[in-house]
Amino acid sequence: MAGLLNMAGLSLTGAFAGAQLRVPTPAARVSHTGFSVVAKKKWEKTELNSNGNPVRVPMHVKTNDKVVVITGVDKGKVTQVVEVFTKTGTILCKDVNVKTKHVKPKGEGETGQIIQKEWPIHHSNVMHWSEAKQVRSRIGHKVVDGKKVRVLKKTDEVLAN
Repeated sequence: MAGLLNMAGLSLTGAFAGAQLRVPTPAARVSHTGFSVVAKKKWEKTELNSNGNPVRVPMHVKTNDKVVVITGVDKGKVTQVVEVFTKTGTILCKDVNVKTKHVKPKGEGETGQIIQKEWPIHHSNVMHWSEAKQVRSRIGHKVVDGKKVRVLKKTDEVLAN
């Protein structure tokens, strides 16, 4: 390797001579509604649209929707959507994906804490739940009284917006 670098007019000496040079691998790319979404690290910036705002993920769930978890540890659990994060495509559900977080004390007289907290899950891991028929369903749209409303496809229940 040092011979190749010398041929190019560069030379490595000292601790760098035996080190291997690593080329970073590109992040995984996924095409999503015309945008190129890249798996990001925590310090990387979010993708921006032409207005300079973050690209939002189109989602089928809204806050306060009744949903059932269809994958993961909490599969089959019926819950309510507490918060929706459109930048990342994740949702926060009540009593789902509960994790334990150990918090260090911040002040001198404080003690550490162990907190159990809900963490977001991806919106594709839930489906809407019909309380009347006890069945999960996909979502559709209908025009009722001149207004476009969301309805459950299996039961034709109108969801509150």
